Amino acid sequence: MPKPTADKKPAGGARNAARALPPRPAWSGLSDVELAARKLAKEQRDAQVRGVGSINDMREAIKTASRKLPMITEVPRLGQLSAAAFRARAAQGLPFVITGLVGKWPLSSLTLPTLREHFGQLAVRARTGDYINTAFAPDRAMQDMSLLQYLDLANAAADAGALPPYLGNLELRELNALCHWPTWFDKMGPPRFWIGPAGTVTPLHCDYDDNIFAQIWGRKRIWLAPPHHDEFLYPREANAILFGSPFDPGQPDFDNFPLARHAAITVCDMQAGELLYLPAGWYHQVKSMSFSLSANRWARATPLLLGAGQGM
Repeated sequence: MPKPTADKKPAGGARNAARALPPRPAWSGLSDVELAARKLAKEQRDAQVRGVGSINDMREAIKTASRKLPMITEVPRLGQLSAAAFRARAAQGLPFVITGLVGKWPLSSLTLPTLREHFGQLAVRARTGDYINTAFAPDRAMQDMSLLQYLDLANAAADAGALPPYLGNLELRELNALCHWPTWFDKMGPPRFWIGPAGTVTPLHCDYDDNIFAQIWGRKRIWLAPPHHDEFLYPREANAILFGSPFDPGQPDFDNFPLARHAAITVCDMQAGELLYLPAGWYHQVKSMSFSLSANRWARATPLLLGAGQGM
């Protein structure tokens, strides 16, 4: 739970009508040919947005470049950086944490009671059931509800000792109005919000986009592994820019995943008010250690590690 502070009314009014959630993609009933055509069209769009000729070539270039990186045992923490300093540091291809920025956002000073009172009617989509082992399936279990209903459901699951439902990857504009994102990238996707109590998990995976991750309330533990160590992590493609892994670095099972012994896993404990830069292609698993509110944004450009104009 966030540190108690004096409740502040959010800007723009309190109880706005909930925005409708976008429909979930329909995959059932499609033939193999239709699915392949959708996949190809998406890869072509993704490549165009990122300014590369091929997503596959971009992935391979990231892994090749990462082989030259030094192994890290901890993620460094830095003070605030200018856009130029950030880009220069990020171009080295290693993760780092920036302090002294997120804690200044108006959203950071809100409390959980304030969230319930002023944003309880927001429409949200919760990950329910065994969302860990089905994390990257297109038809995984989801349930639409209000934010207030979600918070009550999560409390009940926590009281019962069950895996609590999780709100993840949601575009909540009402909350984003209380954030001040740095302008380090020329082009970024919309902010995505993640809300849940202790025990909520996003299993090990990698995104082939540069990522900035803001820990707004609470604490999260993040396990990290470099892109080229996918050869030890049994990757499974969800789509061209998202790969999941069945290996759990928090509870490693080396009997079933013996190659994972060779993966260089680094643990980063994120505190409220910190922001993590996660380079494209880095594997990461995220677990809430307390009630947590986080947000992230993915860049929509050639990853900084690769620079510009490499003609992939």
